[in-house]
Amino acid sequence: MNTADLGLPVDVPSTALFTDHYELTMLQAALKGGAADRRSVFEVFTRRLPEGRRYGVVAGTGRVLDAIENFRFDADVLGFLRERRVVDEPTLEWLASYRFSGAVWGYPEGEVYFPGSPILRVEGSFAECVLLETVILSILNHDSAIAAAASRMASAAGERPLIEMGARRTHELAAVAASRAAYVGGFTTTSDLAAGFRYGIPTVGTSAHAFTLLHDNERDAFQAQVDSLGRGTTLLVDTYDVTEAVRLAVEVAGPELGAVRIDSGDLLLVAHRVRQQLDELGATNTRIIVTSDLDEYAIASLAAAPVDAYGVGTQLVTGSGHPTCSMVYKLVARAESADPKAPLVPVAKKSTGGKTSIGGRKWAARRLDAYGVAEAEVVGLGAVPAELSDRQLLVELVKGGQVLAREPLDVVRDRHAAARANLPLSATQLSRGEAVIPTEYV
Repeated sequence: MNTADLGLPVDVPSTALFTDHYELTMLQAALKGGAADRRSVFEVFTRRLPEGRRYGVVAGTGRVLDAIENFRFDADVLGFLRERRVVDEPTLEWLASYRFSGAVWGYPEGEVYFPGSPILRVEGSFAECVLLETVILSILNHDSAIAAAASRMASAAGERPLIEMGARRTHELAAVAASRAAYVGGFTTTSDLAAGFRYGIPTVGTSAHAFTLLHDNERDAFQAQVDSLGRGTTLLVDTYDVTEAVRLAVEVAGPELGAVRIDSGDLLLVAHRVRQQLDELGATNTRIIVTSDLDEYAIASLAAAPVDAYGVGTQLVTGSGHPTCSMVYKLVARAESADPKAPLVPVAKKSTGGKTSIGGRKWAARRLDAYGVAEAEVVGLGAVPAELSDRQLLVELVKGGQVLAREPLDVVRDRHAAARANLPLSATQLSRGEAVIPTEYV
């Protein structure tokens, strides 16, 4: 198969090869050894939050459900595995009919999480569950990192809208996932049309410096844009001289000019000067949008500036210094035999260096204080205490291989805003600190 013939799809038809070689060799050995059908429970969790972060954000769950449904070994994929001799023929025969038939429980997308939170629980035979490790972690680690950065930026921005514009700073398909995760975290729009097409996220954009440089002078560029897009457009005013550009912008578009965008310089100082100039020219309703390598700290520093919206690219799609969440996918329980009625036995890796884990199929709940504010993440085995029964966090996402819990992205976005609002106020502080609430094991 010539991979060039595949093009660059927004959606990949099969996710079966989004896995590591050793997942398949483990499968082969388990099939041959007779343990492949043992009922197993895998959990996704992180042992710690990225340094300085107060909470994490669950994002990518919807994409995980898509990936599980599309985890299929078609003829081309099987041919590749056969040609490379990755696994033997009996294993290839087993893979040909692979369909995940187990159950998945997890924190609903948009919810916050903490160290030790059982973010996702995958149950089924060892064979069908072990194959999903890499694709699940790939999605959750990436999307949750972007959503966490977006959430911090949204907190810093307050009521001011945020535009995601990082597609040119990451892989073309990662950019689509990043736009989705940013929307979950609180961004309002994206510049990436593929994200708008795939997920229905509102898209925005007008012009770059190249459009101004194309014309003989700035007036001609502004006139052409206004003639095409109307007076409500956004004019980029820092190609040459900001003060002169603002004067020309209002002269061309009139006081009905929608917005001006500033992409360089001392944004705090320039924003104040531009606001004063716009008001003096009668363009009192013209908004100011700032871009230029913003992160949550830069956004917070502009809180007192007359800025109406922020555009964020590089720092967002790279997780603002933390491009992964260090989530892991661990076997925490397995049956004593392949008998469907065999009881589950907790299992856990014993290790030094901070890589220990806790065995057993877990539940999680969030305890609130008298004011309805979260005070602890409670994780346990066995029966859930009565006082926490209505505060459980895991929901059923897949049953018998069938997806149960697809949600509109706006629902997920609203859930995150509500979850963040229920955390202690210190959760939104940008200063470094530990998790805003402790994780208690019972």
